[in-house]
Amino acid sequence: MLLKRKLLTTLCCLGLVVSAANAKNSALKVCAAEDEMPYSNNKGEGFENKLAQLLGDGLHKKISFVYWADPRYYLRDTLDKGLCDVVIGVDTGDPRVSTSLPYYRSAYVFVTRQNDRLAINNWDSAALRTVQRIAFVPGSPAEVMLRAIGRYNDLFNYSQELVGYKSKRNQYVKYDTAKLVGEVSSGHAEVAALWGPSAGRYVVASATPLTMTVIPDTNSRADGAKVGHHYSTSMAVRKGNEALLAQLNQAIKAKQPEIRHILEAEGIPLLDVENVAFAETH
Repeated sequence: MLLKRKLLTTLCCLGLVVSAANAKNSALKVCAAEDEMPYSNNKGEGFENKLAQLLGDGLHKKISFVYWADPRYYLRDTLDKGLCDVVIGVDTGDPRVSTSLPYYRSAYVFVTRQNDRLAINNWDSAALRTVQRIAFVPGSPAEVMLRAIGRYNDLFNYSQELVGYKSKRNQYVKYDTAKLVGEVSSGHAEVAALWGPSAGRYVVASATPLTMTVIPDTNSRADGAKVGHHYSTSMAVRKGNEALLAQLNQAIKAKQPEIRHILEAEGIPLLDVENVAFAETH
C-alpha cells in the first residue's frame, strides 16, 4: 500500500510538471491583419509580425497567427470571440480592451523630397497653401487640418484618385500607404501627410531621397478643439485577462531594446522611446 501511494504521488508530481511545461510552451494566438502592410500580412512580412515573434521569445511561447480581413470588426470577430489571445498594435487605452504598457510612441509626418527643400514644419507653413498636391488618407488628422487651412476642397478629387481598394458594396475603403509615398517620390505630389509608422518603410526604400518631418502635437480645428498627431501604441488582451496582461508588460520591458531595433529599422519616427515602456497606461 505504501509503495502504491508513493507511485501515485510520483505520477501526480510528474503530471504537474508536464502540465506546467505545456502551459509554458503552448502557442500564443496573435490576431493580425492578413494584408495590411507594413504592419502585417499572412506571409509574416510586416513589422508587427516581427514584434509578435519577439514577444513569443520573451514569453517562451510559440506564436500562432490568426488573421483578419475586415478592419472594421477585427476586435469583435477575433479577440472578443476568443479566436486569439493578443492583438498587436492598438491605441494605448483603447476602452474596448485591456492595453499593455505602450511599447512605442510615434507621430504623423510630412513626407517631402529632399531636393525640393520645402520649408514645411507644421500646418501653418506657407508652402502648404501653395503646393499643388498633398497626399493624405481621408478620415485621418490630416484631413481635419486640411479643412482647417482651407485646402481640403481643392484636393478632394485628387484624394479620390488615391483609393487603393474598395470592399464589396463599398463597406470600407483602403488607402495604400506605399502608393501615397510613391506619389511624392515620383513628383506627382509635393507633400504627403501620413502616420509615421505606416510610411517609414516606404520612405526608407524610396529611390528618390525623401524627408520625414514630425508634425508637432499642437494642432487645433477652427473651433479650437485639439487635433492629436502623436499617439502611443500597445498590445491588447480581452478585459479581465490580467495574468496575460502582466506577462505582456514584463516581456515589453525586457525586450525594449529589440523592439526599438525593429522599429528603427522600419524608419519609424520614435518619440521618447527610452521611457515609453515604463509609462503608465490610461
